[in-house]
Amino acid sequence: MGSKNAVIAVVMGSKSDQAAMVECKKYFKHFNISYDEFIMSAHRNPHETAEFATTAADKGYKVIIGVAGMAAHLAGVIAGHTILPVIGVPMPGSHLNGVDALYATVQMPKGVPVATVAIGTAGAANAAVLATQILALSDVTLREKLVEFKKIGCRI
Repeated sequence: MGSKNAVIAVVMGSKSDQAAMVECKKYFKHFNISYDEFIMSAHRNPHETAEFATTAADKGYKVIIGVAGMAAHLAGVIAGHTILPVIGVPMPGSHLNGVDALYATVQMPKGVPVATVAIGTAGAANAAVLATQILALSDVTLREKLVEFKKIGCRI
């Protein structure tokens, strides 16, 4: 999967993460941002994940969103293999209700940052907004859309 025009890559650890990412997609639609979705596991497909991360910038992606639960370290593994900004969305689903995923995503070593948002659907929405803000640094049209978005109370 992958389109020529997509600037955001949304990488999910499993198909079960797709339901929560509906929120993310609503924001990308609102801001008219192209994205591609991938399902890959840093644990079950480590070579595929590393290959994706090392080639993502060459494929035109500007930001990667890594989505995983149950202490999975997808966003961190991706961040370790790319210079692109990586946003981690921890997902609920374990006995710890996502707190394990939150810690795994946010507790990165020096030099390998992952911008981490809230657990679950709120995090999915915020990941889309943060990715939009990153893109807006070099896109005046997106910047103007974000200004309007803030004026209406950050609701779509």
